[in-house]
Amino acid sequence: MEETMQGRYDVIVAGGGSAGICAALQAARAGARTALIEMTGVLGGTTTAGGVNFPGLFHAWGKQVIKGIGWELVEKTVALDRGIMPDFSGTPKRHWEQQVHINPYVFACVSEEECLRAGVSLRYHEIMANLSYIADAWHVDTIGKSGVAAHLTAKEIIDCTGDADIIRMSGYACETSETRQPGTLMISFDGYDINTLDRDRIDEEYRKALSDGRLIPGDFAQSKTAFMPFLRGHGGNQVHIFGADSSTAAKKTDADIRGRAAALRLLRFMRTLPGCEKTFIKSMSLTTGIRETYRIAGEYTITHDDYISGRKFDDSVCYSFYPIDVHDENGVIPKPLNPGTVPSVPLRALIPAGSGHILAAGRIISSDRLANSALRIQATCMATGQAAGAAAALASHGGITPSAVAQSELRTILETHGAIIPV
Repeated sequence: MEETMQGRYDVIVAGGGSAGICAALQAARAGARTALIEMTGVLGGTTTAGGVNFPGLFHAWGKQVIKGIGWELVEKTVALDRGIMPDFSGTPKRHWEQQVHINPYVFACVSEEECLRAGVSLRYHEIMANLSYIADAWHVDTIGKSGVAAHLTAKEIIDCTGDADIIRMSGYACETSETRQPGTLMISFDGYDINTLDRDRIDEEYRKALSDGRLIPGDFAQSKTAFMPFLRGHGGNQVHIFGADSSTAAKKTDADIRGRAAALRLLRFMRTLPGCEKTFIKSMSLTTGIRETYRIAGEYTITHDDYISGRKFDDSVCYSFYPIDVHDENGVIPKPLNPGTVPSVPLRALIPAGSGHILAAGRIISSDRLANSALRIQATCMATGQAAGAAAALASHGGITPSAVAQSELRTILETHGAIIPV
């Protein structure tokens, strides 16, 4: 292995999903020399490769509660596509009606353009292989394509990997649950007319397919007896991969293989149904999406009670708004928040307990399992990413730890870049 590159930064962000993009952009726009390490060749994570191209929720009870860099990227993406936004004026019974459907290809391009414009050093096709904190700096070894290695240094690191990879490598405590939510392969089927199908016949064939093993539980997670809802939705967010895990390469490989196997089972089954003989896969995510693996053990852990009560903190850095949303073997029944309730996230939930110069953002922030089921969504990931980027930039400039950053300074920099801070 040949070491060919070196780099000195103020902030290194690991993971280029919705949290990592906003973390890197905020740090760079605040004047920090910033690198963003992403193991694939495209930004966006779940929004792009994962196929969940409907970020939310940015609004609560008829009022916008999350803005800032993430919202800026969404607005620019929508403007370059069809220009269609949901109606945010009220509170729909179905929360997903206020998610913003965006073009994932445009989102990836816009995110990359903004990172380059801000001076972020994009390091695609690299992963962190080793890191240590020596003489007031992080020393990071990465490995990239063809075995090319790099040695980087930084004052602050932000883990936006979705699996707390860097936090765990650094030796800080993390938490996980024995029971985890299933993963999902996002998929869209077409080639049939829902209005011509025999519902009773199709539902009967579905039950037979589950019984004889042509389909398995999870292929359509919302029902074990009726398949018409799946056809009506043309697939979508309904294919569950039980036990899906992305915390190691082997486990993620297994999740991806099982996701694509489910796609083939469904396609072959649907083509046996009267009226669905010409069914085809219209689109499919590149990877099986993962809902939960590890969460950091932070300076503060957001509890379910904190979340559903809308507790505010002295060090709140952003709002979050989404129902409690735990998927299981029977699908999901979201539990909405009480009217007027808008939860918030404290900076301490982004800082691993006992750490000095490392932060976390995205779905890995310190929270119990129920709270995390709502905090893990994209708008909140964007907001926590921006907050982590601001804290890291201030810490690197001031030669202090993120926990020592003055709340007033953090608020100022976030609001300057469009964020909404709880009061």
